[in-house]
Amino acid sequence: MISLADSFSTIGYLADSSISEEINEQLKCDVVFSIPVPFIDGGIPVYNSTVVTWIIMAVLVIASIIATRNLKIVPSKGQMLLETAVGWIRDFCYNGMGERGMRYFPYLGTVLIYIGCSNIIGLIGLKPPTKDLSVTIGLALMSIVLIEYANIHQRRVGGFFKSLASPTAIMLPMNILEIGIRPLSLCMRLFGNVIASFIIMELIKMVCPAVIPMVFSLYFDIFDGCLQAYIFVFLTSLFIREAVED
Repeated sequence: MISLADSFSTIGYLADSSISEEINEQLKCDVVFSIPVPFIDGGIPVYNSTVVTWIIMAVLVIASIIATRNLKIVPSKGQMLLETAVGWIRDFCYNGMGERGMRYFPYLGTVLIYIGCSNIIGLIGLKPPTKDLSVTIGLALMSIVLIEYANIHQRRVGGFFKSLASPTAIMLPMNILEIGIRPLSLCMRLFGNVIASFIIMELIKMVCPAVIPMVFSLYFDIFDGCLQAYIFVFLTSLFIREAVED
């Protein structure tokens, strides 16, 4: 005979299984279409995260062209709002990188806007690209390449290799290891926080699908999404500042 405790345990297990299957289905990277390539069976797959990234880039490019095509000396309200936003991003990057690092401001400003848009695009029904680990890895690798380029540009090649043995030669293995740890930390921090927020929201929607998810969405989908973009760019700017300082 099956006891009442066993019944509740079975129900709980089935509920957990259905929740896990639903979350796994949502996190799965779907192939939208494939690009035919000779000698490759099925062609090159183009994933959902890539398509959504193209959409975000297209929207940002078009919005930038429209917003900047009629700039005036005496700004309108829209231009003042645009200048305020750009000024905030510039000041944010300046505080992180200092004067020497401002030559990298266009890249960091673009990454900040892209990650922010990627994290909140789920509000309109599209799957955020930052839920794809390959996207966060790509962002982290681009940032670390920029950081090491800034280091070489500031110190030249000889100074760069000399800095690997700073402050003493015994630190050489640790300094080399740090070059690999930085992109890993940037990648996993962004990916982990986005995935955690997504899973929490999915659990809330399953438990109480009526009004409560709307309230939590303001935090997890908007505030936390923008916060993760802020943290990613902030850490990158600090690494750049460390690279360009004497």
